[in-house]
Amino acid sequence: MPSPPLTPTAAPALLRAFAEPTRLRILALVDEVELSVGELSRALGMAQSRVSNQLRVLRDLGLLAERHVGTSTHLRAAFRAEETPAEDRARLLWQLVAADVELLPERAADKVRLAEVLAARGDGDRDFFDRVAGDWDKIGSSFRTGLARARAAASLLPRGATLADLGCGTGWAARELVGHVARLICIDRSPGMLAEARRALGERRRGTQIEYREGELDALPLPDASLDGAVAALVLHHLASPEPALREAARVLRPGAALAVIELAPHDEAWMHTELGDRHLGLSEDTVARALTRAGFHDVECAPLDDFYEPTRPDGSRASVPLYLVRGRAGHAACH
Repeated sequence: MPSPPLTPTAAPALLRAFAEPTRLRILALVDEVELSVGELSRALGMAQSRVSNQLRVLRDLGLLAERHVGTSTHLRAAFRAEETPAEDRARLLWQLVAADVELLPERAADKVRLAEVLAARGDGDRDFFDRVAGDWDKIGSSFRTGLARARAAASLLPRGATLADLGCGTGWAARELVGHVARLICIDRSPGMLAEARRALGERRRGTQIEYREGELDALPLPDASLDGAVAALVLHHLASPEPALREAARVLRPGAALAVIELAPHDEAWMHTELGDRHLGLSEDTVARALTRAGFHDVECAPLDDFYEPTRPDGSRASVPLYLVRGRAGHAACH
């Protein structure tokens, strides 16, 4: 239902309602899915009496729509887009603050508890998941770090493999491989970076033997065809040209072994030249893909990554640069 007509007294009350974090958390939950008062209390992790006090304020302002089933009251936001005119002032105000509500420190826990509440409704019933499928990415896909699926994917690597992190830095990429392969070789030209990687990763973790080698990417300290795979993460944009390093990577990989390159998309953060030692302001996917092909890789493919590099600018603000993946296999393509 549309919010009440605007009056000199109603406007400040509406603004006060949107200024209280608990009420914003309530509105965020019931904007996603209809909830009973008991379910709402569990999703918030609060006593029902405390929640009821906040609901009273929201009801008085017409911000909640109610549906009664027996003795239970079910609530939803009264300003949902499909239910209210575009000019409704509560809907407009919610559109202004909704993104900031997601930044509240309690919001992540609310989402986890909401997913548990909704799962309890279905008690394993397939019909429940059919009903919530359209909303599941909002209510059931919030995770603390987002690393679980990356670790699961890495666990599919052959356990006896030898991999290398080329230009390892402090071990950002290497740490995702630890525990999934027999041997991991971290290579960097900087002794200081290698020392930080060693501090973070150690010598052997979760069954992986880790080695640290100082060396240039265009003259890798590795024998020919000695690796089962390699990663070069956020390193090519530091080089004058990527091709010498990629030719070396092709040399040390066994035929058919894959190289995975993670790179920055082209950007205009010029300060990264001096502050972060970047020679290029990102590299295009086509540039890297062509360089891999010229270096002797085949089956080269590009893919965007659902991730961004977010360094701090000199003025204290945060940059946000998209990442992408280019992957290719060493040696000659098989003939069919």
